[in-house]
Amino acid sequence: MILKAKHHFLLDPFFRHYVLWKMKRHFKSFSINGEIQDSGLPILLICNHVSWWDGIWTLYTNQQLFKRKYHFMMLEEELRKNWFFQYTGGFSIRKESKSIIETLDYTAELLSDKNNLILMFPQGNIKSIYQNKFVFEKGIEKILQRTKNNIQIIFQANLIDYFADAKPNAFLNLHHYTGAWNSTEIENAYNTFYNNCLNTQAKKEI
Repeated sequence: MILKAKHHFLLDPFFRHYVLWKMKRHFKSFSINGEIQDSGLPILLICNHVSWWDGIWTLYTNQQLFKRKYHFMMLEEELRKNWFFQYTGGFSIRKESKSIIETLDYTAELLSDKNNLILMFPQGNIKSIYQNKFVFEKGIEKILQRTKNNIQIIFQANLIDYFADAKPNAFLNLHHYTGAWNSTEIENAYNTFYNNCLNTQAKKEI
C-alpha cells in the first residue's frame, strides 16, 4: 500500500513559508523565466533533478504562478525516513513492486483535479546540472495512459550561476509542452528545451 499525500493544516503552510525563507537566505537572486499561460487545468510539472534544492525551487514556482495543491513522488524508503514530506504533498513509490500500479493510479487520480500540481523527476535520480541529454523512465507515459482528462504539462529546467556574487543566482526556466503523450516525444522535447536553456544561460552577463 502506498503512502498518500496528507496536507497538514499547520505543517503544509509552515513548509511553504520555510521554502521562501530558505531561498532568500542561500541565494543572491532567483528568477522565473518563460511565458506560461495558466490554463486552469491540473498540472504535471516535469523537472530536471540536479540537487536537494529542486523540490524547493518547484514549490516556489507553484507558489508564484500556479497556486495549486503541491504533490510530489518520493521513493517509499526515503518518504518513511523523511515523514514530514508526506504532510506537505509527498506520496510514495516502490520500484520493482506490485504497489507501483497503485502509485500510477493514484497519480492519475490526482491529475483529475484541477486544483492539483504533480512534480515528477522522470530521469529517476539526481544528475549533474551540466548534462545535456536526459533519458526518461517510462512512468510518465504510464501515468498519462491512465489520465482521462485534459491536463497542462509544464517543463521546468533549474540552472544556477554565480557571476560576481558570493551566493548563487537561481534561474527557473519554464516551457508549456503541447505534444504527444508518450515518453519518447516528451523526452525529446525536454532535451530540446533544456539545451535551449543552457545556450541562453551561457550568453548571460553581469
